[in-house]
Amino acid sequence: MNSSRFKKSDQASLFSRINIFALFISFAAISACSSETEEPDRTAEVEARLQTVIEKYDVRAVDPTTLGAPSIDDPLSQLGKKLFFTKALSGEQDTACASCHHPSLGGGDDLSLPIGVDAVDPDLLGPGRRHQSSADHWDGGPTVPRNSPTVFNFVLYEKTVFHDGRIEAVEGGIRTPNSELGLADPNAGDSLAAAQARFPVTSAEEMRGFHFAANEGDDARLLLGKRLRGDSGELDAVAVQNWDAEFAAVFGHDVQPMVNYHRVAAAIAAYENSQLFIDNAWFRYLNGDQDALTLAAKRGAILFNTPAADGGAGCTTCHSGPAMTDESFHVLAMPQIGRGKGDDANLRGDHGRYRESHQPDDKYAFRTPSLLNVTETGPYGHSGAYADLESVVQHHLDPLTALENFDLSQLDEGIQSESLMYTAEESILQLERLRAEGKNNLPLVQLSEGEQADLMAFLQALTDPCVQSRECLSRWIPGPEDSDPDQLRLVAKDRNGELL
Repeated sequence: MNSSRFKKSDQASLFSRINIFALFISFAAISACSSETEEPDRTAEVEARLQTVIEKYDVRAVDPTTLGAPSIDDPLSQLGKKLFFTKALSGEQDTACASCHHPSLGGGDDLSLPIGVDAVDPDLLGPGRRHQSSADHWDGGPTVPRNSPTVFNFVLYEKTVFHDGRIEAVEGGIRTPNSELGLADPNAGDSLAAAQARFPVTSAEEMRGFHFAANEGDDARLLLGKRLRGDSGELDAVAVQNWDAEFAAVFGHDVQPMVNYHRVAAAIAAYENSQLFIDNAWFRYLNGDQDALTLAAKRGAILFNTPAADGGAGCTTCHSGPAMTDESFHVLAMPQIGRGKGDDANLRGDHGRYRESHQPDDKYAFRTPSLLNVTETGPYGHSGAYADLESVVQHHLDPLTALENFDLSQLDEGIQSESLMYTAEESILQLERLRAEGKNNLPLVQLSEGEQADLMAFLQALTDPCVQSRECLSRWIPGPEDSDPDQLRLVAKDRNGELL
C-alpha cells in the first residue's frame, strides 16, 4: 500500500455493506459513561465502591501456594534455562527458544510477527531482526504467521495454549497437533508447558529449518535427541560430554538414553513454569495494601470488574479469574497482517480456532490472553497488529472504527499487510453475526476518554516490576556463571548492540 492508512475510497468499498448493520446493532450498546465534568469521586467513595465490586463479583488475586510452580533455582529449571538458550535445538543451529521468547522482551520478541530461522543476525532480537533475502520462503517480511505469546506466567494456564488452542487439556491428558481433536496425546508430557515445548522445534519457520528433518512430526525431536547425545556426530565430543553430565545431574543414569527430547521438553517446561511474575499493584491491593493503587487505577478496576449490564466495561466477560483469562476463544475482528495461515480466498487469512474445531462460529476466534504484565507483552493481537495497548482498548470498544482507521505505519518494516482489508470485512461480518445471534461475549459499551484513561491506569497496575528490571530478570537469563555445554548459547543483543 502507498499510504499509511486506508484510502477513503478503499474504506467506503470495504465497509459499505457492514455499516448499516453495525449502526443498527449499536443501538443496543450499553453506556458505561460517567462524565468527567461531574464532581470527581472522592477517594473514600471510590475505595468503598471498589470494595463492593470485589466482594460482589468475588475478585481474587492469584494464590501462588496453589500452583506448584518450580523455582528457577531448581536443578530441572536450571537445565531448562540452558536448553532454552541453546541454538543446538534448531535444525541449522541458528535459533534458540529464547530467540522468540526472551525475558528481557516481555517473554516474547517485541515484534509483531517473529523471525525464527535464517535471520540476518541470529543474535539480534526485537526490532531490527530481519530474514535473510537468500533464505527459503523469503518475501521481505516476517516468516512466522502469528505473534509470539509471552511465556511469563505460563504456569497459570490450565486449559489451553497457543492462539488457536491446538494444545489443550482434555479428558485423560493433553491434546496436541499429534492427536485428534478431543483426544489425548500419550507423548504430550505432564503439563501444558511440556506439551508446548515439543512443537517449536518441529516448525520449519520457527526452529527446524528447511533442511534438517523430513517432516514436522517426531523426526525433528528424535534427531535433536541424537544430536545432544552425540549419535549424529554434529556436536564435538566435549559438548556431548557436557550435555551428558548436565542431564545425569538432574535425571540420573537409570533410564537410557539419558538424553532424549522428552526430558528436554520437561526441563524447558520447568524453566517456563518458573517464570511466575505476579507481584503487581493490583494483587497487592487485593491482599490488603489499600495504598498500592492510584485513584485512577481504582476507578479503572471498578470499570474492569463490573459487568456491562451493571454499568461497567465488562472486561471480565473474557478476562476473568486471577489469571485474567477464560482461556477460551472469541471473535474480536482483530487486524490480520503477515503471511497468515493460508485461509480465505487470498490465502493470507487466519481462521484461528476454526482451524482446530471446524465449527463455523469459531472462524476468526482466538484465545483470550492473560492481562498480567500486559504493558510489557506487546505487540498485541494474534498477528501483533497493534503496537500499543491503548489501540487495543479502543478496538474492543469499536472494532469497525478501529479497522477503518488502522494505522499501517505502526507495523514493523517489511511486514505483509495485503490481507488486511479483505479479512477485516470477513471478520467484522462474523463478529456482527455472532452478536446478533447472542453468541459473542464482546461487550457493547461506550467509555469516555477519562474512563479509558482510568482503564489504562488499571492495566498498568497489572505489571510486576521484576519484568521491567534486567537485574531482576537476570536469574532467568544465562550469565558468565552458568555453564555453556555446547558453546551455542544465544547471547542476545538489540539493534544497538546492547546485551539484552
